[in-house]
Amino acid sequence: MDMHDMTENSVEATVPRERSRKHRRVVFVTITIINGVLLIILGFALLTPAVNQSQVTVPTNSTLGDVHSSLVGKSAPDFALPTLTDSKVIVHLTDFKGKVVVLNFWQSFCDPCNAEAPFMQKTWRQIGQKEIVFVGINVPDTPPAARAFLHKYSISYPNLEDTLDGSVSSRYGIDGFPETYFIDKNGVVVAKWIAPLNSQGLQLELAKLHVQKPLM
Repeated sequence: MDMHDMTENSVEATVPRERSRKHRRVVFVTITIINGVLLIILGFALLTPAVNQSQVTVPTNSTLGDVHSSLVGKSAPDFALPTLTDSKVIVHLTDFKGKVVVLNFWQSFCDPCNAEAPFMQKTWRQIGQKEIVFVGINVPDTPPAARAFLHKYSISYPNLEDTLDGSVSSRYGIDGFPETYFIDKNGVVVAKWIAPLNSQGLQLELAKLHVQKPLM
């Protein structure tokens, strides 16, 4: 074999080794970069302070049955409706000016309304504050069925009968039952609740009205 052939063979053997070294170098650099990026991300995550849960603002509409209403912050629509126990007695919302009003819309055949009724009556007996009044409004129902509902749950707070076309419930934007509005002493709507009312919900809404009496 002459010197020329030996040189060619040496060059051909060197080329694959150079390519192999370059490949390993590329792989090493790539892995180094990836590891560097991962370390940066990890460091950022560790150095970023955890969000304090108490600082998280929870939308009101995600808190039980508390929902937004276009009436909040406005004067509650007045009404003049007869009581279910005596149609000759007409009650106006303005009759309760100076008191916190818990205005509850219901129907006798509504299952959630039936579930809510015992709590409403029990709480009404326990509150014992002259500055708070519960008022129920029965929405298009037969008077006998509505009166039977009141009798069944021994409901003693005022309950009124909406007009045949449900004009009062329409003015309040009622689209389900039960629904409850919380009205302050000046007749301004403070909150709306769209689920069966319970102790937690009632305390939440009364707190907005600065009523602090504990409720069971």
